[in-house]
Amino acid sequence: MNRTLEEQRTEFANQKFLATPLAGMIVWAIIGVVGIFFSDFIAVWTIFIGTGSIVYLGLFLSKFTGENFLDKKKPKNEFDTLFLFMAGQAILVYSIAIPFFLVDHTSLPMTVGILTGLMWLPFSWIIQHWAGIFHVLVRTICIVALWYLLPEHRFIAIPFAIVLIYILTLLILRKRKRQH
Repeated sequence: MNRTLEEQRTEFANQKFLATPLAGMIVWAIIGVVGIFFSDFIAVWTIFIGTGSIVYLGLFLSKFTGENFLDKKKPKNEFDTLFLFMAGQAILVYSIAIPFFLVDHTSLPMTVGILTGLMWLPFSWIIQHWAGIFHVLVRTICIVALWYLLPEHRFIAIPFAIVLIYILTLLILRKRKRQH
């Protein structure tokens, strides 16, 4: 059975959207804890490795949230494919973060925090809800503000702000789900 793009969009929008935000929240929480207890050198590697593994952690968590991203029995949905392209885009933006990192290593929480969060904007368009717009705008504003306000604590304040924004976004998405 061929489903229209609008039917696929509705199907995509009706998902739980737990696994990937939970993965991001867990990784950024680990990054923040590492920022408290370890050197900037270790924190930098935690950002690179941690954010690069969010998609894999999301795939793993999806088995427990009922989303099961790797389920071969689910009908193909073009918006799942678009979401994977958005994740790929988030990975490609390291090409912007790395040169700044090489000049100032403390730029990494800001650049990676903002650039990897940009995928929330098209996500909001796909699901036709403001949750993603909220996430990306608040995340960007908070990260820039914290980068300037707390220069000595960039590897701590920025990751924990991202965690808080994930929590708020998950609550918004949960409330949205109940309203449907």
